[in-house]
Amino acid sequence: MTAIKNLLIIGGGIAGLCTAIGLRGSGIRVDIVELNPKWDVYGVGIIQLANALRALAALGLAERAVAEGYPMDGLEMYAPNGHTIAKLPQPRIAGPNFPAQNGITRPKLHSILQDAAKASGAHVRTGLTIKSIDEADGHVNVVFTDGTTGQYDLVVGADGLRSTVRSIVFGASPQPKFENQIVWRYNVKKPPEVKDICMWMGDPKVGIVPMSPDLMYVFITDGPYETLPRFVEGELAAQMRKRLTHYAHLPLIAGVCEQITDSSKVVVRPFETILVPSPWYRGRVVLVGDSAHAMTAHIAQGAAMAIEDAVVLTEEIKNGDDLASVLANYDKRRFGRVSQLVEMSRQLCEWERTHDPKADVMGVTVASFQLAAQPI
Repeated sequence: MTAIKNLLIIGGGIAGLCTAIGLRGSGIRVDIVELNPKWDVYGVGIIQLANALRALAALGLAERAVAEGYPMDGLEMYAPNGHTIAKLPQPRIAGPNFPAQNGITRPKLHSILQDAAKASGAHVRTGLTIKSIDEADGHVNVVFTDGTTGQYDLVVGADGLRSTVRSIVFGASPQPKFENQIVWRYNVKKPPEVKDICMWMGDPKVGIVPMSPDLMYVFITDGPYETLPRFVEGELAAQMRKRLTHYAHLPLIAGVCEQITDSSKVVVRPFETILVPSPWYRGRVVLVGDSAHAMTAHIAQGAAMAIEDAVVLTEEIKNGDDLASVLANYDKRRFGRVSQLVEMSRQLCEWERTHDPKADVMGVTVASFQLAAQPI
């Protein structure tokens, strides 16, 4: 094992919590700081494809995620008139005891990760982040925003798309790019006949994702927009229903539309991407998750890549005996795989917003599934 005795994780989201969980039992002291004082999540649901479940299984958490979610086998694509385009089954790469994919609410996943991180013995402080980072004499000296200080052998930046760690340590690194598209999400009741992810490939694209036997969320990808649009909060439900007008002839979507009534429960987010150039480390500071990379939701791989980052980094820490080699191996194992998936998500986003008639949506979607299924 590397000579790491204590480690700081900045950010208590998916990437940070999974990194802490992965290091449990290793004898390393793990501190986590999270800026959000409530330590809660904003969102509706999340799709966990087979590689995400495989990574969670490596952390010992896949069984609970499936138990609290909704296991599924594949993806169904339809034309706007309801005719079937394709049904794409997916392999059970996490093993025969796990489904090909799982839908779960974001609060449930967050709770699972919080419980496991706390049970691992990680020390968590909320309502603060870092103010400065200074590496000297084989350690990283950190000043937190509450005025306290700490000294660590390694600092992990897991503080998201607009990472403070990245801005301090990596300087003029790329900034998030708005991909001229947004996504709307809303929780609705799941009819018994809905058993897989379904998408209607029109303008806009509409999809539904089961998350429990009686709950699913509907999503709409909307654009293009030259700049990030602003909406009146009290009108979000009406705006979302308006975007389902072209699908009103489909009974399933009509039933969904009737349930979108509470603007406070509508989640609207922009698609933003970032890919920090390799290497994702500087000295004794390393990036994981959205701090290093973020992609659009078109291939449902954003959270999966964050979990995989955590698994790979903890494997290298546990198995390595030299920190420089540990971080170099982590970067080598992650950068090529993640960069390909970021580009695939961008390509699908571009085709949707430009309505490119030559778009090979099926080909890129299948290729992303195949890449994700490869070993990490």
